[in-house]
Amino acid sequence: MDSRIVVVGAGMAGARVARQLAPAYDVTLLGEEPHAPYNRVLLADVLAGRYGPEVIALPPVPGDAAQVRRGVRAVRVDRRARTVHCADGTVAVYDRLVLATGSNPVLPPLRGLDGGLPGGVHPFRTLDDCLALAAAARPGSRAVVVGGGLLGVSAARALAERGTDVVVAHQGPTLMDRHLDPEGGGLVRRHLEGLGAEVHTECHARGLRHRDGAVTGVELADGFVLDADHVVLACGVRPRTGLAADAGLTVRRGVVVDDTLTTSDPRVHAVGDCAEHAGTVYGLAAPALEQADVLASVLTADPVPGREPGGRRYTGTRSLTRLTLGSAGAFDVAAFGEPSPRPGDDVVRLADATRGAYRKVVVRGDRLVGGALLGDLASVGALARAWEGDEPLPDAPLLHLLTTDGGL
Repeated sequence: MDSRIVVVGAGMAGARVARQLAPAYDVTLLGEEPHAPYNRVLLADVLAGRYGPEVIALPPVPGDAAQVRRGVRAVRVDRRARTVHCADGTVAVYDRLVLATGSNPVLPPLRGLDGGLPGGVHPFRTLDDCLALAAAARPGSRAVVVGGGLLGVSAARALAERGTDVVVAHQGPTLMDRHLDPEGGGLVRRHLEGLGAEVHTECHARGLRHRDGAVTGVELADGFVLDADHVVLACGVRPRTGLAADAGLTVRRGVVVDDTLTTSDPRVHAVGDCAEHAGTVYGLAAPALEQADVLASVLTADPVPGREPGGRRYTGTRSLTRLTLGSAGAFDVAAFGEPSPRPGDDVVRLADATRGAYRKVVVRGDRLVGGALLGDLASVGALARAWEGDEPLPDAPLLHLLTTDGGL
């Protein structure tokens, strides 16, 4: 029995694998951050001041056999000896290794970042990033958020709630353009502007201005400078694959895994933001948690000599992206699948400019292939079930998809 399990990465995926394997297995969970594992999805709520850090902590890993080590960075994997070497000089021995190393924030190629981050410049990826930004961004100070995707919009909304003067600089044509069509992105823009935020789209940040080691502004490609006391870099994430690549595992965009979440080494697995399955790196919470559940099933299944590993198989995740902008559902956004139709697709839209609500679905043949809802998510449950199940739609007018119960 492979009883010694080492999990590298104490984020949502790694912690979930560890919780499901302990206490039946001898589990070691190595977390680089000094904090107990936490729910990264709720970082914007911490930044806004709605939650304290303790509220977003994940349930602890059970059992006396489990060893959760905080503030420990894994630096090398010796696959022949089955050991993980850490920066503090310690070594963890494994029968099975789980890589849940997550992702790193993308730092854009801005002039002024060559020598590291000047004072007042913050990525927005970890709890420490969040706490540092919350401590610095006081009411009346001016923050420029570079990037208007899901992360940037979340950060901008949270900073506006703190009373900070917010400017969003996004190089795309509309906010959240990876998830929303122009009309939906326009509603998000109106929402942020209604909170006092200044939004610039189709603008390219070229560099940072700083004086005496502290940022003073963001220079755009046209030479215009956005004055800033703080700059938030929300330009996406990149799978963290260095440990796997150095160990000789197959890496493309992410650490390549099969349907059992197994890498090119049968004793090494990968889940979450660092994993690439069937050519896809998801970078979202729902797929990471589903992968963790599948891997726990694989590792706990009774092995049968001469057969493939038991347990479930991972075939990909179909889940929606959801964002709540403000407390008590002040402005909800949900998006799934393909928001832009192909030729021949059917598109149904319902818009209520007065309430700032917008619903859209894309139908291809008898299948729901994508959609977006803003402001009023009454039908999101039914739409999500129809899309995730990939089942034929009922024989009813397409408008029924956007009624309160989705017509399903």
